[in-house]
Amino acid sequence: MAEGLNVNVVDKGNIKILQCKGFIDTTTSSLLEAKMSEMLQAKNYRIIIDLGEVDYISSAGWGIFISEIKNIRKNKGDLKLVNMKPEVMEIFELLDFTNILEYYKSIDEAVKKFK
Repeated sequence: MAEGLNVNVVDKGNIKILQCKGFIDTTTSSLLEAKMSEMLQAKNYRIIIDLGEVDYISSAGWGIFISEIKNIRKNKGDLKLVNMKPEVMEIFELLDFTNILEYYKSIDEAVKKFK
């Protein structure tokens, strides 16, 4: 486990949920990047990122989601973000990522959008 970030993978059939806990910045983003690469190499293109326990995401963290989204959608999958804390949501909206990434309040809501 990287100092400051813990990523747990939950298998929901053909959907993978990455539960992140802590903060995502230049020092911890490599852990998230490694988990994402693992998923994509295993041909898992339906991914939900649970940010319920994440207090902060730096540009390095957002960059991982943005850089992978094209590849994921090219493989008919998607990356959905859920459970953002208000302070994380604020940055998400400020960076105008609402046009690129989908956000849902709950995992169930995001799972339904994959159907």
